[in-house]
Amino acid sequence: MNKLKFASKKESNNSGAAKNKWKILIADDEPEVHTITKTVLSNFEFENSNLEFISTYSGEETIRVLKENPDTAIILLDVVMETDDAGLVVAKTIRDDLQNHLVRIILRTGQPGSAPEKDVINRYEINDYKEKTELTTTKLYTTVMSALRSYRDLTTIEQNRKGLSKIIEASRSIFELHSLELFAEGVLTQLISILKLNHNSMILKEMEGFTLEKENGHFEVVAATGTFKHKSFEEISNEEILVLINKAIADKMSFFDKNNYIGYFKTENGKANIIFMTGCEEINDLDKDLIDIFSSNVSIAFNNIYLNKEIIDTQLELIETLGEVVEKRSKETSIHVRRVSNLSYYLAIEYGLSQKEAVMLRVASPMHDIGKIGIADAILMKPGKLDDAEFEEMKKHAELGHDILKNSKREILKNASIIAFQHHEKFDGSGYPRGIKGNDIHIFGRISAIADVFDALTHKRCYKEPWPIEKVTDLLKDESGKHFDPKLVDIILNNIDHITKNMDKGEPYRS
Repeated sequence: MNKLKFASKKESNNSGAAKNKWKILIADDEPEVHTITKTVLSNFEFENSNLEFISTYSGEETIRVLKENPDTAIILLDVVMETDDAGLVVAKTIRDDLQNHLVRIILRTGQPGSAPEKDVINRYEINDYKEKTELTTTKLYTTVMSALRSYRDLTTIEQNRKGLSKIIEASRSIFELHSLELFAEGVLTQLISILKLNHNSMILKEMEGFTLEKENGHFEVVAATGTFKHKSFEEISNEEILVLINKAIADKMSFFDKNNYIGYFKTENGKANIIFMTGCEEINDLDKDLIDIFSSNVSIAFNNIYLNKEIIDTQLELIETLGEVVEKRSKETSIHVRRVSNLSYYLAIEYGLSQKEAVMLRVASPMHDIGKIGIADAILMKPGKLDDAEFEEMKKHAELGHDILKNSKREILKNASIIAFQHHEKFDGSGYPRGIKGNDIHIFGRISAIADVFDALTHKRCYKEPWPIEKVTDLLKDESGKHFDPKLVDIILNNIDHITKNMDKGEPYRS
């Protein structure tokens, strides 16, 4: 078990002071009600935090302000404002339209006859009902305290739910390329949920962290939250963070230090995963036990993910290697398949395909010319232009590639079969081998077609020098709607500087 070591209370740097306040929205059309409420609750404190009062004077204003402050903990809501049922309309809008089920709604009325308590409680999702005359100083204090406790507990449950959902999502997609990132993000969310017990959602926002993967002495950020998001390890690390991370690695142990949590997870393949969380408050022994159990499960899960990732990476390497073998046989640069793969991914994302579809296209596209393995060397390696008979023979590679792959039950190879079969089809129907046109050509075939041609034109081949980019773009314009899908042509033309800058990089590039 991945045991945790905890700093003593003397080492803890928990001052108990919170920077954020609990938001209380007072919705009432009588100004004196606002004044009295704020006066009564002026010294109110819950879990080291005071109250922040927000005042509204109509139902319409209340909805608008709540949209701007979704982290409001309590609404002290008057029934009668601009209309006799304005408060009831607000309560219904909050739950049904805004889908805010966390904020505690305390209905206050000076005219109980217009909104009978039993009827209102049954019909509306409110949390308390009070007549203004019965809300003495003590009862108002008690009511707010009870509501804040409920709000705190509900936000804890909600954060738990979100964290567990992330981890479930990762486990469902364990065989997908990005499951490690999804799982790491879920771990961060779940740790925040555990560590923030007994603290409100505003204080939660102070907590942030990142997950690292260490391999061969190099750190890479896998997932991050807060100010760490979208930053490299060099950008987020400082002397204090490096000392704590190196201590976790040296001791092979997770621990708390002041307001920081450092989780250490060693995998069987020799890699180490580090989780760093900052903004943690001092927690009790029960919470420490929960994190101890959670950390043990995370270690097992990381191991399982890496095992599956190794299988996936091996499959992808085999696919790319086969694609490169074909390219080398035809004396083309083997990196061509990687460039086509990366450009296909970029075009798929810009076209509006899902991340899963874009990744599938990226990993399957290296097989687009696999059928060339059945073409004679004399034709495949001919330095000059093919004659008509030779070209007819060359055209067979599309069907050959389809035949090689079509019987596979693996999703990657089934998609590779489509790409191999259709990447020489043309948008106007003049392509081969079937002469299909427009959207009858699978989007994977349309993307592969333009990516393959674009890369071939912009790079040296055995029969040609690379074309100037201006000549390439002129051809794309001429062939829009003929050879190529016009939407894909527009994507390339509108992003030509970005594409030419990144086409030779070894990883998929994004806009």
